[in-house]
Amino acid sequence: MTTKSSGVLYEDLFIGARVYSATAASNTGHYWHLTDTSSAGSPTCATVATGRGVAIDMDTQAEAQNMCLDHENVLAFDIDNIIDVTIDVELNQAALDATTMFAIGLASERNDAIDTIAEAALFRVVGADSTTNLVVETDDGTTNNDDVATGTTLLNVNKQLKISFAAGTSDVRFFVDGQPVATGTTFDMSGYTGGLQPYVQIQKTSDANADGVTVTSFKVRGRTG
Repeated sequence: MTTKSSGVLYEDLFIGARVYSATAASNTGHYWHLTDTSSAGSPTCATVATGRGVAIDMDTQAEAQNMCLDHENVLAFDIDNIIDVTIDVELNQAALDATTMFAIGLASERNDAIDTIAEAALFRVVGADSTTNLVVETDDGTTNNDDVATGTTLLNVNKQLKISFAAGTSDVRFFVDGQPVATGTTFDMSGYTGGLQPYVQIQKTSDANADGVTVTSFKVRGRTG
């Protein structure tokens, strides 16, 4: 949804019967592109039963799986015009398996390996490190802040995550349920002046766990030019 007069550039509540796929023609009514690297398994990405929210779930096939929703590398949001991104999200279990990683936020061109994305501002849960602890990171191609602790967790309870650019790209700030987190780190992305896209990715190495995530809202606010 675009409402430039109010400053909201994009908002998705994931409402209605949708198809999420790698085929653009199938993704009518939304901008999301699905990457699914499974081969023998059948992970799913679909609107939840209540009709609001998208649920991404890996399955119990013991194989590496990567499920990612992004805007197919259309980097429509100029970092210098972004005010903030606000996301409502929850994991579908009390803790991630040690082989699972999850990331959500804004990114430049996607990559299966999250840490190799050139520019990004992300919330992450890394199962092998912390199972549930929520960390944040930014990268502008020059300055990289990886896996900074937030002091909170992301479990099977909905939380609102916010990344704010309101103070400028040299001072990106993170919030969980309205409270500032990782305040001891200055997240500087001023070395990047290009575009970003919404990004949601859950993945596992070869393992039989069926971890998943549900996103019920993804909003990007920005200046009009």
